Amino acid sequence: MPSSRTPATPPAEPESPPRRAVLRRPAAPAAPAAPSTATQRALAALQGRAEPAPRPPARPARPPARGNVWRADAAPPAAPRGAAQAAAGRPAGPGAASAPARPPVPVKPAAAADGSARLNKRMAELGLCSRREADDWIAQGWVKVNGAVAAMGLQVLPTDRIEVDKRAQGRQEQQVTILLHKPVGYVSGQAEDGHTPAVALINPRTHWRDDPGRMRFSPPQLRGLAPAGRLDIDSVGLLVLTQDGRVARQLIGEDSTVDKEYLVRVQYGEVATDVQAVFPAAQLARLCHGLELDGQPLKRAKVEWQNPEQLRFVLTEGKKRQIRRMCELVGLKVVGLKRIRIGRVTLGNLPVGQWRYLLPHEKF
Repeated sequence: MPSSRTPATPPAEPESPPRRAVLRRPAAPAAPAAPSTATQRALAALQGRAEPAPRPPARPARPPARGNVWRADAAPPAAPRGAAQAAAGRPAGPGAASAPARPPVPVKPAAAADGSARLNKRMAELGLCSRREADDWIAQGWVKVNGAVAAMGLQVLPTDRIEVDKRAQGRQEQQVTILLHKPVGYVSGQAEDGHTPAVALINPRTHWRDDPGRMRFSPPQLRGLAPAGRLDIDSVGLLVLTQDGRVARQLIGEDSTVDKEYLVRVQYGEVATDVQAVFPAAQLARLCHGLELDGQPLKRAKVEWQNPEQLRFVLTEGKKRQIRRMCELVGLKVVGLKRIRIGRVTLGNLPVGQWRYLLPHEKF
């Protein structure tokens, strides 16, 4: 017989106590903090990205330059036009590629604004002596400026009064200038490559017996005797040797205008006779003006035919082996060169290898 009992109802689960609501005052929004370096690394690892490089320390700001304000965010100053191309070795303009590079021209130092100059330089400019002589005289106490004994290195103005002691003038009067007819095989300056200097020819035995001067040779005349100009070892002719700094400055100083005359025997290729007939007139014009040596244009010269095989040169400058190098530039070969005049002083009848004194009335 079926049971009349009803199934027991499963016990209900105990209810959890209700949560108590808590009211909180809303906090002010905080500024987001920059993630630390460690956080950045962790985020990068989780996202599979490369680890960010550490930020370099901030560079300290440079102090402002005098007369200018330096700004960290300012763009660098623009380079001058053409500077970037020059630094990269490229021409600065469309036509610069075809322009040949020229060596820099030496620039003379600017003179003082007030016209002042060192005492020895001013004495040389006045023609009193050479700079070396001036230093010697100043050291001896033989030079006065405005009545006071001058010191070495003194700066003077054009209005200053310069006086030289008679003892210095007396020493200068004893200085000699000698004219030598230099032969082939002697160098004009110091001995070099075993060759004998021309000053070795100055002795009593080589003194020209027809010298019109009345001076007699003495060994002190060799002291400080130096050539005032050059003449190549394979050239002959007039060479000046002097103890007088005024003469040296006049002949070889930077501002010298004394001209020199040469006779030059040449050949043109295989042509050794009647060279004038085959040598182009345009090349002769280039010898007069338009040539360069050592990257510098030569001063205007006078060049003309003395005879069919010989040219006559008149120059106002004296670069090393200048005439020979000039002739090479126009296809000529020099087979003989002789200097016959310097300024107003000529070689005359002076024999080869002999010398004479410059006469008091002779001026270059």
